[in-house]
Amino acid sequence: MAKARLKKGDKVMVIAGKDKEKSGKIKKVDFEKKRVVVEKLNMIKRHTKPGMGTQGGILEKEASIHLSNVMPICSKCDKPVRVGYKVLADQSKVRVCKRCDELLDK
Repeated sequence: MAKARLKKGDKVMVIAGKDKEKSGKIKKVDFEKKRVVVEKLNMIKRHTKPGMGTQGGILEKEASIHLSNVMPICSKCDKPVRVGYKVLADQSKVRVCKRCDELLDK
């Protein structure tokens, strides 16, 4: 299982692939496959047959991206950053920006 350096709702930037340097919010994280789905990025066309109550046609949807190809964006730096971890006084472990030590967990 991968580290939880990315979570649902995080703003991320793609650092490799056809959508390089585009950013969006994470919709879904799959830790078993080490992949994330980002809103409006890595769009693919899905050809579907009409079924019971559904219309067929060509649908566009987001495909997953590997965890190594996205980086979280720090709200203070406004740049893609590496993730570090820090234990607070109340013994809770939080994610921090390696560039400016800002908390990524709000």
